[in-house]
Amino acid sequence: MSTTIDFPKIRPQIQQLEPKIIDWRRHLHQYPELGFLEVLTAEFVEQKLRDIGLEPQVGIAKTGIVVLIEGDLPGPTIALRADMDALPIQEENEVSYRSVHQGRMHACGHDGHTAIALGVAYYWANNRHKLSGRVKIIFQPAEEGPGGAKPMIEQGVLKNPDVDVIIGLHLSNNLPLGVVGVRSGPIMGAAEIFHLKIQGKGGHGAVPQQTIDSIVVGSQVVNALQTIVSRNVDPIESAVVTVGSFQAGSAPNVIAGEAKISGTIRYFNPKYRGYFEKRLATIVSGITQAHGASYELDYKEYYPPVINDPEITKIVSEVALDVVETEQSIISQCQILWGEDMSFFLQEVQGCFFFLGAANQLKGLDYPHHHPRFDFDEASLTMGVEIFVRFIERFCAKEFAKIS
Repeated sequence: MSTTIDFPKIRPQIQQLEPKIIDWRRHLHQYPELGFLEVLTAEFVEQKLRDIGLEPQVGIAKTGIVVLIEGDLPGPTIALRADMDALPIQEENEVSYRSVHQGRMHACGHDGHTAIALGVAYYWANNRHKLSGRVKIIFQPAEEGPGGAKPMIEQGVLKNPDVDVIIGLHLSNNLPLGVVGVRSGPIMGAAEIFHLKIQGKGGHGAVPQQTIDSIVVGSQVVNALQTIVSRNVDPIESAVVTVGSFQAGSAPNVIAGEAKISGTIRYFNPKYRGYFEKRLATIVSGITQAHGASYELDYKEYYPPVINDPEITKIVSEVALDVVETEQSIISQCQILWGEDMSFFLQEVQGCFFFLGAANQLKGLDYPHHHPRFDFDEASLTMGVEIFVRFIERFCAKEFAKIS
């Protein structure tokens, strides 16, 4: 049985780029860097862009890069966003391009995103005569945290010239190679984080009446937090409250005076912004007060939901279908409550963020994201380039039709 999938709609010029794109991706994979520390990554991207005659702007939001490719014909400005950062994970893959940086790994596919964006830059740098308008490619740091999109926007990456539309993709091992997940409206969730410290009164385990047991108080808080989604959120909506850490106590015969609890909250509907923080604080306040304890709550809104524009999503769906060729390979049941700071770009400009299937079970390339053995089928790379190029062509043609 063949373990490869052919995509005949990928144009020869992009097919010929495949060895370069794979080499770029493997180099990036071998030298992963964490958010706002992508120094080697940025240097590599900058050099590849200069090698093809482009003049990138560097040092945006520390390590971010923006490059503008001017077409020979008038038209809109289309932005493409690719994230560059890796994760603090020790790689377990036995491959020639395994990470050489201890405790750091491209375990989410950002190396692929960057390589795809370089492929798009290479294509349009050599086909300016076909380009109506301009392509602005944004190489963003720190998507995994603390977030590079917002500071890049604040430093003007969507201006000079103003961006008309922005698109991006995420390689996905939740989808098999050859499948595209795209939908209008919310596609990824808001990401909010809380850290809670409950202060009780410690003491001997044999005389609990002399104490305020922070573990008992914290346990009631954890249970009560589960009622926010089950009893306060409309059942038609999707949301989750996850407690990921509960730390308290150091000995079996000592009642802990302090407990630390942390977790994350995710949702799709922007109307819930601010709601979970208020409800969580109300629950914690009531329970701690009832037990005579006190608390400190640190609540942070990291990323808003990723919300796609219907018109732009329609174009992405059309060009993706041109590439994958079967309607069954375009799915809209692809929502996931992962956080993504592409959301900040989509708050500023109409656009679309979609998933590109990259898993190949026959090759063992189907480990989940953030797993130490995560890897993906590199056939997805030229597929991503082709979809981006076709989107740019289709959007420019539609905009030209409006003014002609």
